[in-house]
Amino acid sequence: MDMKLVLYNDYRLGVLRDQQVVDAMSALEGLHLRRPQDLMEEVITGWTELKPKIEFAIEGKEAEPADSVRLRAPVPRPRKLICAAVNYLEFGQREPAVLDAFLKSPTAIIGSGDTCELPPAPATIFHHEPELALVIGKTASKISQDDAMSHVFGYTNFLDMSARGLQGAVGNSFFLGKCWDTFAPMGPALVTADEIDDPQNLKVRLWNNNEPRHDFPTSDMAHKIPELISEFSKVTTLEPGDVIATGVNHQQIGAVQDGDELRMEIEGLGPPLIIYISDPSKREWPRGIDTEMAARVIAAAPLQ
Repeated sequence: MDMKLVLYNDYRLGVLRDQQVVDAMSALEGLHLRRPQDLMEEVITGWTELKPKIEFAIEGKEAEPADSVRLRAPVPRPRKLICAAVNYLEFGQREPAVLDAFLKSPTAIIGSGDTCELPPAPATIFHHEPELALVIGKTASKISQDDAMSHVFGYTNFLDMSARGLQGAVGNSFFLGKCWDTFAPMGPALVTADEIDDPQNLKVRLWNNNEPRHDFPTSDMAHKIPELISEFSKVTTLEPGDVIATGVNHQQIGAVQDGDELRMEIEGLGPPLIIYISDPSKREWPRGIDTEMAARVIAAAPLQ
């Protein structure tokens, strides 16, 4: 049975079926869950036992249209949200960058249909970065690449919203550029790993106001998912419910500004992630693809 899990309305557990949501909360009866994150972590850690209960809970049950409910981020407050940095070969136009990552604030997470608010900080531009994100299913510490995929619970859409040109003490700051509240849209579905045959062979697409922007394959990653999980687990213990965003191809990156609607989708991950942009300062940037940014990423490590 296909399992596209969602949290909806007041953070109820549901299963997505044919653009409809079926309530599955009866599968969690007797569990003492204080926070929405506790609910999803309970599902992840107890999946072997809970999956048949969820299947039973939704069998024959009346569904609600997905567009009639409020879809939340499926992993609303992970302990860690790790984002791979410069992890694409830009359609094979550059050498792999040294593996690197940054932590993004869990309070930046919002769900589909929510609004990303651009801060009043003096950024030179704000960008959209659609990414494949994976959710850890079991504790991983110093694991090998061969063992890495067994620690993946599932996959979801992720938008790494970015503010450029904000200087810290030693140059551009990941904290100032990435960690603003509402800068981590996610979801709406968390798709279990068994539904995705090859996460390195998926198309990632994004539209801004229905204008196509990103369209790239996850096969263009420089450091593949097993390497990301293995190397990150050597630095910090990965726990159930932790999220790893795998990076973006920058060649179709573009500016966002007040009033924009962003829609991203990844093959096999269910309905699109849709968010709205608000900027109280009403700033404007050139529309379309940011070719200067795209060129800078290639120039940092061009093919020899």
